[in-house]
Amino acid sequence: MSGNRLNVAVIGNSACSKEEAALAETVGELLAERGATVVCGGLGGVMEAVCRGAKSKGGLTIGVLPGDKAEIANPWVDIGLASGMGEARNAVVVRAAKAVIAIGGGYGTLSEIAYALKGGIPVIGLNTWSVSQPGHEHDPITRVQSAREAVEEALLAAEAGCNDGTTASRSR
Repeated sequence: MSGNRLNVAVIGNSACSKEEAALAETVGELLAERGATVVCGGLGGVMEAVCRGAKSKGGLTIGVLPGDKAEIANPWVDIGLASGMGEARNAVVVRAAKAVIAIGGGYGTLSEIAYALKGGIPVIGLNTWSVSQPGHEHDPITRVQSAREAVEEALLAAEAGCNDGTTASRSR
């Protein structure tokens, strides 16, 4: 990786399970150890856990917040961006990144996955939505089984500069 930090978005529900929070925290730690910047929605659940993990390893975190007040960011967000866009901020979260890691998630996460795929940004999935276009059997999300795999795949895709929504992955 060059001297420039890679932005990796980590998306997931603001109300997540303990297992999802643990995965997100580990993803944050591993991204920070590899020098990547974590971009997320800046609130609780998966977003808070990934930021907590990144900060525990000295990483940089950016939270794109739905309202007009940056103060609502979770305590592990370094840079809180008050978008004033509500849920429309989901597009900004994923478009600010070279790759996206989706952990679990609700409808907001599903919208972020769609924005990423539409923008040609690779999506790596840990226990998240399955999507495919009508008439296509292929799920465009790269499926992984661990936080380490998720980070490896995301960084591989981000460093390769994939613009077609795919990774050079072996784990489809």
